[in-house]
Amino acid sequence: MPEFASRDPRTPGFWDERFEQGFTPWDRGGVPQGLRDFVARAPAPLATLIPGCGSGYELAFLCEAGWDAVAIDFSPAAVETAKGAVGPWAGRVVEADFFTYAPPRPLELIYEQAFLCAMPPVLWPRLAARWAELLPAGGLLAGFFFFGESPKGPPFGIARAALDALLLPHFECVEDEPVEDSLPVFAGKERWMEWRRR
Repeated sequence: MPEFASRDPRTPGFWDERFEQGFTPWDRGGVPQGLRDFVARAPAPLATLIPGCGSGYELAFLCEAGWDAVAIDFSPAAVETAKGAVGPWAGRVVEADFFTYAPPRPLELIYEQAFLCAMPPVLWPRLAARWAELLPAGGLLAGFFFFGESPKGPPFGIARAALDALLLPHFECVEDEPVEDSLPVFAGKERWMEWRRR
């Protein structure tokens, strides 16, 4: 395993080191089936934000499907990686902090993929509040949620009761399905969920 100087996932440097050294066990190298299925059944393209985008494969997939999507990450190394991976959509990858980023247009979807579990639990209430702030009534928070008890992380697993406590004040769960194609780091502990803003 590589040696890392940074131990705080709340800082860009933590993620920069991992991207620069190629230690990205959360990177599947493509688009998960759950997102493909979601896009296939969506009645229309949605204005989408992908926070903590990593390598950005989902951005290219959504843009190629005609969706108005933007991907952000606060790690310069992740942004550089994503810009290199998404080809003609590189201009839609933005270096930004999710907690201060102002989307250029109203959002209809925030896509969740290993963003919540990348953050220490102390930040979860702030993250849930920001999701709620960015989405209008009827907007969707959809993607992959990592469950489990893992005090050391990332990934930081969350208990279902804790996720409900975070989200139910502002969202209702409208979809909850098992995931069949999880990466080893998430296997057996991941669910595809869709939460609609109240």
